[in-house]
Amino acid sequence: MLGACRGLDAGLFYPENDEEAEYAKQVCDECGVRQVCLDYALTSREKAGVWGGATERERRRLLRQRRRTA
Repeated sequence: MLGACRGLDAGLFYPENDEEAEYAKQVCDECGVRQVCLDYALTSREKAGVWGGATERERRRLLRQRRRTA
């Protein structure tokens, strides 16, 4: 299965702020590989962009939560 973002302008997934990230997050909501994408971003510590429906700030929060429960 391919990502819902395939063929879209990559710039959409690198917004200037969280408000501009909403469109990218909507694309991710419809994606069949969303969790795989998010897991990749968390594992590789992607610092920019929307990955798996999560912004950089949201991914940092997820990583902190994972460390607390580990």
